Amino acid sequence: MPITSSAKKALRASRHKRVFNLSRKSEIKATTKQIRDLVKENRVLDAAKNLHLAYQALDKAVKTGLIKKNTAARKKSRLALSLRKAS
Repeated sequence: MPITSSAKKALRASRHKRVFNLSRKSEIKATTKQIRDLVKENRVLDAAKNLHLAYQALDKAVKTGLIKKNTAARKKSRLALSLRKAS
């Protein structure tokens, strides 16, 4: 447990950030899984409509520093590639 007041504040801040980071990560996972499932079901048009939601979630995660820029680019690229192969 933290002893100094600055360490206590850092602990509070990290607990607060953890909540946002977990929700952001689960949003990324949910949107990418939704698109992959739609592609598997050959519902390419629906997947294409939802692709911007996955892009948006990834870009927000990069902006807050949750994931790196190249990681987001790789994930976006792979989603778009799976969509192109399916169509």
